[in-house]
Amino acid sequence: MSAEEPVTELHPAYSSEGATATDWAAAVGGLTEAEIFWLSTVRPDGRPHVTPLLAVWADGALHFCTGPDERKAKNLAVNPHCVLTTSTAGGNDLHAGLDVIVEGEAVRVEDEMTLRGLADLYVAKYGSDWRFEVRDGAFHGAGNRAVVFRVEPATAFGFARGETYGQTRWTFGGGA
Repeated sequence: MSAEEPVTELHPAYSSEGATATDWAAAVGGLTEAEIFWLSTVRPDGRPHVTPLLAVWADGALHFCTGPDERKAKNLAVNPHCVLTTSTAGGNDLHAGLDVIVEGEAVRVEDEMTLRGLADLYVAKYGSDWRFEVRDGAFHGAGNRAVVFRVEPATAFGFARGETYGQTRWTFGGGA
């Protein structure tokens, strides 16, 4: 969990009567356990780009990897602002689960000690098919090179579904 605790607010206009704000710890649990994330970036010409990917939560941020020539990497090279979205138990069920949306800036991770720790997290979470060798500031596997990005939340949103519905906003250190 991040060393910094966010400001937590429930948005009553988009929440059921009697709803309470979701704790950040519950959102971190969802970010840690979720397997599929949707990354939204902006193409250089301003058009949006969305793609599914795998990600791991570590040291207060989501981390993902991609080929350096893939569209998402090219987009992030021009504009590092992005959004990662996922759902917890219930997934697309209208009446159960928690959707978590993280807004932030994607920053390249090149420190080999950090990358080795992240590579271990990929194997622990996704299995041996996702084992990476770390060298030259990147992941290497199956003959391919992947650059790694870290997205620390500036703002995050949680949409709780169930007996009550609630929209929570978490703001970190001046995020908007």
